[in-house]
Amino acid sequence: MSIFAIADLHLAIGQDKPMDIFGKNWLNHEEKIKKNWIKQVKAEDTVLVPGDFSWGMTLDEIYCDFKYLSNLPGKKILLKGNHDYWWTSLKKMREYLEINDFKNIDFLYNNSYLIENTIVAGTRGWSEQEERAEKILRRENMRLKNSIKDRNFKIWR
Repeated sequence: MSIFAIADLHLAIGQDKPMDIFGKNWLNHEEKIKKNWIKQVKAEDTVLVPGDFSWGMTLDEIYCDFKYLSNLPGKKILLKGNHDYWWTSLKKMREYLEINDFKNIDFLYNNSYLIENTIVAGTRGWSEQEERAEKILRRENMRLKNSIKDRNFKIWR
């Protein structure tokens, strides 16, 4: 079993958000991700997705992105990024996963995971240039401490 991490997928499946405006490397980036993912990741592996998973603004808008991710091998743990505007409460997001039968996806949010002999905890990143950087720093430090203190690890098998 391996643990991988990939961030900034910026999926927009079913939406009018072409990524190739950022350069030729982004042309058909979903297919490139899928091809390389399938070559590397096995069903028993875990993939951490620390932010910017989808351009969607609401859970309804990102169904196709979740379906795409769910169909890839491995278990996925998502962490909130600065472009993840669809992110709501942990309860609502887990209900969304359950309703849509996305069984190999979960979220890292004030919690932690035990994956074999590795504990995974984290918080979202931010820029020190952000207007409210101090407030964000205090809040995310608190969330990270809560994640580290979490003794009810979700165990992935």
